[in-house]
Amino acid sequence: MEVLKEKVEEEEEAEREEAAERAERAERAEKLMRPVEVRKEEVTLTPEMLRDLEKQLSEIETPASVGPLVVTKDTIDISNLPLSYKTNTPQEKHLLQVAENFSRQYSHLCPDRVPLFLHPLNECEVPKFVSTTIRPTLLPYPDLYNWDGCAQFVSDFLTMVLLPDPLRPLVKRQERLLSKKYTVKPPRDLSSKFEQEQEMKRQQEMRAKEEKRRQEEEERLMEAEKANPDPLHGLRVHSWVLVLSGKREVPETFFIDPFTARSYNTQDDHFLGIESLWNHKNYWINMQDCWNCCKDLVFDLGDPVRWEFMLLGTDKPNLSLTEEDDNEMNDEDDVENLGKEDEDKSFDMPHSWVEQIEISPEAFETRCPNGKKVIQYKRAKLEKWAPYLNSNGLMCRLTTYEDPECTKTVEVKEWYQNREDMLELKHTNKTTGLIIDYFKPGHPQALRVHSYKSMQPEMDRVMEFYETARVDGLIKREETPLTMTEYYQGRPDFLSYRHINFGPRVKKVALDSAESNPRPMVKITERFLRNSAKPADEDVAERVFLIGEDRIQLRYHCRDDHITASKREFLRRTEVDSKGNKIIMTPDMCVSFEVEPMEHTKKLLYQYQTMMHLKDEEKLSRHLAWESELEVLEILKLREEEEAAHTLSISIHDTRRNEKSKEYRETMERVMHEEHLRQVETQLDYLAPFLAQLPPGEKLTRWQAVRLKDECLSDFKQRLIDKANLIQARFEKETQELQKKQQWYQENQVTLTAEDEDLYLSYCSQAMFRIRILEQRLNRHKELAPLKYLALEEKLYKDPRLVELLKVFA
Repeated sequence: MEVLKEKVEEEEEAEREEAAERAERAERAEKLMRPVEVRKEEVTLTPEMLRDLEKQLSEIETPASVGPLVVTKDTIDISNLPLSYKTNTPQEKHLLQVAENFSRQYSHLCPDRVPLFLHPLNECEVPKFVSTTIRPTLLPYPDLYNWDGCAQFVSDFLTMVLLPDPLRPLVKRQERLLSKKYTVKPPRDLSSKFEQEQEMKRQQEMRAKEEKRRQEEEERLMEAEKANPDPLHGLRVHSWVLVLSGKREVPETFFIDPFTARSYNTQDDHFLGIESLWNHKNYWINMQDCWNCCKDLVFDLGDPVRWEFMLLGTDKPNLSLTEEDDNEMNDEDDVENLGKEDEDKSFDMPHSWVEQIEISPEAFETRCPNGKKVIQYKRAKLEKWAPYLNSNGLMCRLTTYEDPECTKTVEVKEWYQNREDMLELKHTNKTTGLIIDYFKPGHPQALRVHSYKSMQPEMDRVMEFYETARVDGLIKREETPLTMTEYYQGRPDFLSYRHINFGPRVKKVALDSAESNPRPMVKITERFLRNSAKPADEDVAERVFLIGEDRIQLRYHCRDDHITASKREFLRRTEVDSKGNKIIMTPDMCVSFEVEPMEHTKKLLYQYQTMMHLKDEEKLSRHLAWESELEVLEILKLREEEEAAHTLSISIHDTRRNEKSKEYRETMERVMHEEHLRQVETQLDYLAPFLAQLPPGEKLTRWQAVRLKDECLSDFKQRLIDKANLIQARFEKETQELQKKQQWYQENQVTLTAEDEDLYLSYCSQAMFRIRILEQRLNRHKELAPLKYLALEEKLYKDPRLVELLKVFA
């Protein structure tokens, strides 16, 4: 409060100085404009004097007249509001008088504090006490708050150091001997060390200059921010929600921002102080000093020294007492006396005048006015939209800028929802041009992440996949104009890596024809994980197909007790011998290094079989690499179609947007309506048209009853005959039209095109279907007509209006 008092005093002092300055300027202007009594013959105004007078007049600063402040109010239709919004009950009027008396006492005792916020005007310009604006609602669940600062557990991975086994010293010694004897000397470095040092020094200077420039820029921005202090700092009043600890297993008191629903601790620096608190039962004034913001406040509302309450009632929170104080308050007489005093002075808070808030699903889904909200931050802008407001499913966009004026965009992040292509996030770096798309599970190509700079094929890109949704276990695919690298996991053949090197095309072709003219493959490198079912000397670790050089290189896995691995290289020749026969296999076509040589690996038959198997594997690898290229083209084409269409998925439970569900519901309603009409039709009075021909109020005679029965049966019989004739006429018409169509086909069969024949066959199929339906309806009508006639005759004999008169004829 002292800070607020100082602020108010400073503002009053500034206003007094400004008023004195305005008075001085007005007095000076009055002196200059005051008329002087002179005689015409004594004073002559020269041009110099006029210029001086004009200069003096121009120096006068006349304050601009400020009109009344116009406050635009929201137009609210108060005609539909209930009576509680427009008037006050006697109990509410009494409460307003109590609040006014309380406010006068508070202003008298605390003249340096701001007036209390007790009874503002509502939308109908009627004063209402703040506690009556709260409509208490029972929460069905006690844990309806979001908690910040949840514990985050981090696991540390320890590197296990294995103790050396008895063979390790021997192995180390062998390694040292081999390294001394057979190590190849590196080539001599012919570059100038002086030039390298100069280059390093130049780079360091450039980095230092860049760092200095960045620091100067930050200091300049900080000074610019300090030069424009907030004039209303500490003077703004804002309403927050305070949740007290104790009930509903709330461990500590905290605040909730009603606009963002975020929770804050009472020690947060955003809260400079508290003027008052209220709920639907009482009103409290904070009597504690807020010099240290809200960090030292005690939220015990039962303490009248710290919190002054307005209404004396039994529902106010009790003061937290110690055990000694609690024992002293156990006297029954004192408790009874206190209860009587409280009962005499207590005042029940009126019920809330506010209606229950009803939010429609459409309004709740909108989330903000017009479904869009823009929040401007320092060097950033956050935009939010309601679901299905944008046709592409855009929900949120975060744009970061390089400068405080927000003119140079650095990166853009866009979040999507309800996309059929499962796109979830698009991250665009405006500096590098890199675009990263993130997808949720369910994409047709099992795509998880797509990083690219251009959607054109054979460009730099990285694709990551959901390996569990793919049969081949592909995790990631990296592509450049001349290479393609694939990473696998969980394959039965233990393949984990494939790298393809491409060469230049023979002739230039358009990128659209990359499918028909793929890039020539120069080298394929494949790596495999360890297969424990095979010996290490027979388990291939790396396989390299040098397609251009007709060579195949193999490197096997290393045994646990060895430091080197076996290698083998095959040379494919197309030469012929002296007799003209093609050379199939010679010893020099296989060069191998084996850690532990074996006899069967030296035989030409084994080497020949291995080379034939590798040739088949090379064909398969080249085919798989070609399929990978086609898959990339397919994914790029699919992504272009998805971005162009950006179709949104709609839940089956969303009956407002789901057209299929809406059509099904309308169909069911129409069927039910037709069923209702049919039931009403069956309940119609079949004698009403014939009874209307008789004089009203006249009693039926036996002759009239017989005549009514005969006329009703005759009319029903005629309607049955007319219905049969109508069905027969439609049947004959469809038959004649089909015969004419068949005759036309016989006459023009030679000159008809394939499209005309398809139309003819389609027409014949539909005509035969209609004829068959009409024939079934006609046969069914012939079967049911006599039964319907007999049923009507029986109803007429049992009709209560005719039953006595027709009993003789029954």
